[in-house]
Amino acid sequence: MRLAVAILFSATVGACMTNVPAPEPMPQAQPFVPPPPPSPGPEAVQPTPLPPGSKVPVALLLPLTGPSAALGQGMLDAALMAVYDAAADQVRLMPHDTGAGPRAAADGARAAIKDGARLIIGPLLAADVEAVKPVAQAANVPVLAFSTTASLAGAGVYLLSFQPRQEIGRIVAYAHGKGINRFAILAPRTPYGQLATAALQEAVAANQSQLVVSGDYAPNLSSLNDAAQRFAQQGTNYDALLLPDGGTRLKALAPYLAYYNIDTDKIRLLGTGLWDDASLGNEATLVHGWYAAPDPEGRRSFERRFRDAEGHPPPRLATLAYDATALAAVLAKSPQGPDYSVAALTNPSGFVGLDGVFRLNRDGLVERGLAVLEVERGGARVIDPAPQSFVGATE
Repeated sequence: MRLAVAILFSATVGACMTNVPAPEPMPQAQPFVPPPPPSPGPEAVQPTPLPPGSKVPVALLLPLTGPSAALGQGMLDAALMAVYDAAADQVRLMPHDTGAGPRAAADGARAAIKDGARLIIGPLLAADVEAVKPVAQAANVPVLAFSTTASLAGAGVYLLSFQPRQEIGRIVAYAHGKGINRFAILAPRTPYGQLATAALQEAVAANQSQLVVSGDYAPNLSSLNDAAQRFAQQGTNYDALLLPDGGTRLKALAPYLAYYNIDTDKIRLLGTGLWDDASLGNEATLVHGWYAAPDPEGRRSFERRFRDAEGHPPPRLATLAYDATALAAVLAKSPQGPDYSVAALTNPSGFVGLDGVFRLNRDGLVERGLAVLEVERGGARVIDPAPQSFVGATE
């Protein structure tokens, strides 16, 4: 079995990934026991010096209690898998619970830095990232966070999240190449929906296309019937309709579109990475829709091993925690010692992880090689492959 982390590389540290020993059966991850919260202090904290030869402390800030605990625990389990797969003797993960909110996230970052953390992985939620950012910036400790709120990127914060702006840009460019030039959008009335609408406006302009119809809806199931009816009344003078939503709400919305005579045999439905869900193929209206996302082939081995170890499938965002931790392990193996500098993190050649090729830009946003997929019954298939490197890409 190929270890996913064995293909994580950069132009300058790729040699560090050779001769990784074959893993023994992976030990079961131990339940997380939250540490006592530190007393808050207004002063800036700095990492303590590391004794020669000691492991590099890397903080992992995740919601391990509260409403997002299951997701946070799944991401922690994935991070531990990455450490094990990488035989990362140089890295010591330090989990801290952010389940109580931004104050807990800031306290966790402060405690981790006092314990010598040279890198922070997480947090997950935008408010938590916002609270951690000044603490990390004052200590000059970089942050690999998972929020999709692009405004938080920069000043030492890098967002490894799946960015809808890039996904929408990719799918619009692909559709334009297939002769689709008139677009519409029906989006939830949420920050994500607003971001998707702005991204579509930008993408159609970049592709000499038009956004001809737009609509939105309250993010609850009871509003979908009326929203679909109002949207359909604007006419169907478009070739493709973007639905930037996912899960139960998307599957509930789609049949209303068909009921109100939006003919998906003539109008191509488009989605974002929220469509990266095999169950969508069970909704007939969504079959043959297109969306942009990482190629799922890269994470299948991980998903199988995670299920075998934990007894349940990993949450979709678990791959982000795995790749962030694997990146931390790779950069800790630099011949000159652990290197989490801007130059190392933003290597223009990028890295390859479970979700394919990616690189961190100096503005703090991630750039990913995305595939275009088509929804089929029981899953999705790649119809336009993801790039395998950034050779020839604009830097």
